[in-house]
Amino acid sequence: MGKPLIVVLGAGLGGTIAAYEIKAAVKGRAEVMTVSDSNTYSFVPSNPWVAVRWREPEAIQVDLPPVFAKKKIGFTAVGAKRVHATEKRLELNDGSFINYDYLVIATGPDLAFDEIEGLGPQGHTVSVCQTPHAAAAADAFDAFAQNPGPVVVGAVQGASCYGPAYEFAMILDTELRRRKIRDKVPMTYVTPEPYIGHLGLDGVGDTKSLLESEMRDRHIKWITNARVTSVEPGLMHIEEVNEDGSVKARHDLPFGYSMMLPAFRGVPAVSGIEGLTNPRGFILVDKHQRNPAFPEIFALGVCVAIPPTGPTPVPVGVPKTGFMIESMSTAIAANLSSILDGQEPTAEATWNAVCLADFGDGGVAFVAQPQIPPRNVNWASDGKWVHLAKIGFEKYFLRKVRKGEVEPFYEKLAMHAMGIRKLRF
Repeated sequence: MGKPLIVVLGAGLGGTIAAYEIKAAVKGRAEVMTVSDSNTYSFVPSNPWVAVRWREPEAIQVDLPPVFAKKKIGFTAVGAKRVHATEKRLELNDGSFINYDYLVIATGPDLAFDEIEGLGPQGHTVSVCQTPHAAAAADAFDAFAQNPGPVVVGAVQGASCYGPAYEFAMILDTELRRRKIRDKVPMTYVTPEPYIGHLGLDGVGDTKSLLESEMRDRHIKWITNARVTSVEPGLMHIEEVNEDGSVKARHDLPFGYSMMLPAFRGVPAVSGIEGLTNPRGFILVDKHQRNPAFPEIFALGVCVAIPPTGPTPVPVGVPKTGFMIESMSTAIAANLSSILDGQEPTAEATWNAVCLADFGDGGVAFVAQPQIPPRNVNWASDGKWVHLAKIGFEKYFLRKVRKGEVEPFYEKLAMHAMGIRKLRF
């Protein structure tokens, strides 16, 4: 009888780290295999830089097969078509199957551009959700710079990741000033958040005042409690909503360039599996990152179901930040090790949040412990040090992925951010 097989589904930030940590934790007692739909790992936090050509895609990517081979982790980039949870089998896109003993789902989200007419790269707005999207956004930005006009940046209703939208608005402002065409570009930030700096977390520290002040300084107008109804070439249709959900005002915003983050949902490979996912397709897990209906299945990252922090006039999702994802990965690795020893899992993720939001020539950092209020730590700060820290963090993390290192880093990042505010890598 062979060793048990642990399959990690997904090779983004969460899946790649999980594969490394699980391989180290099981110490040869099980085989580990990763299933992805790409040979390439991309450092998603750098996508806003790609969209203004501060980075080329190749600079933020890692070729995964050699790294996994060196770590003796199985790998395929065929991609998954469907999880057959009751049979403990994974169906791949080429029609083959993998029988697993344990499955760790780390797929990230499916991007729901289709839920709003005209949204997304196949419509009339650009995206920084994926590195190829960001590369296409850079081409569109180059064309826009030749004929500048209004810009609309933000997120649509149901989105659950707001940091990149704020980052991209500020980075665009910085780049437009460098090109000396900022005076020709009126900018509007559109968001379902009830206030600027909510972030899907009901704010962290003084993010409301920090981000409002930043936007005023940069002459960026904003519309909160916003619901995007449709997008057509050069025109976005928006409903601004009152606290009771009624429509306060309707806006038709012209744009020459627009980046809007979509809502997320679960990927087709897992959506609609009773007991595994919620109606939106996100994986249901207990405090040990384990699915209650299928205890051999674990999940981490953006694909995990987390309820919102509270009711809002327009749906606002909760982000899953790197600190939380890293903590989930560590907990799953420890719990799988315990299970292989015949013990019950006991490790729990901390679900804290750490974010470095780069604004091109400055930025805002925040630490929330735990991520959902009330908190033991509720801290935010701004300054040029955040921009420099993000550059250092990018270099560190890409080096970590290329070497297959498993040392957790986000907690160290949080302590440095709140303490000396100088990150050295």
